[in-house]
Amino acid sequence: MQEELTQKTIAISIRATELTASTLQKALKQVLEAMKTQKNKLHTGKQSLKQLKKHGASLSNMEITEQNIGEFKKVAKKYEMDFALRKDDTEQPPRFIVIFKGKDKENMEQAFKEFVALKLDREKKPSIRKQLSEMRDKAKELNRTREKVKVKDRGPEL
Repeated sequence: MQEELTQKTIAISIRATELTASTLQKALKQVLEAMKTQKNKLHTGKQSLKQLKKHGASLSNMEITEQNIGEFKKVAKKYEMDFALRKDDTEQPPRFIVIFKGKDKENMEQAFKEFVALKLDREKKPSIRKQLSEMRDKAKELNRTREKVKVKDRGPEL
């Protein structure tokens, strides 16, 4: 601990009319307290495998495709899951592995159920772009079949 303190420089800014030993002592205690809580802070959500291992829980994994990563992140954030993503380049196309805590297994199952339901709903919905292109084609057909007639009507003649 002593080496860590000697290697780091700490900047403290105190607003006081009179600087006494007790005010300096209080400020240093607050800084040390903040440093301790910052060191012990565990990450949440998407994180590296090293950070996930710091939680001390057993880890499980699942395979996921590259197209589904973004949608999975949204669902995982909703369920407040801690996970890490790993890319396996040994196969072609590369596969992605989601690593999560064993304690989050029930949350993971629920999240995957919701994720699969979202995917199925998207597949059932008709593509808006496809509908737009079909409507454009129909509009072009209608314009081609109509004849253009020029009408010169300049109003009543006097």
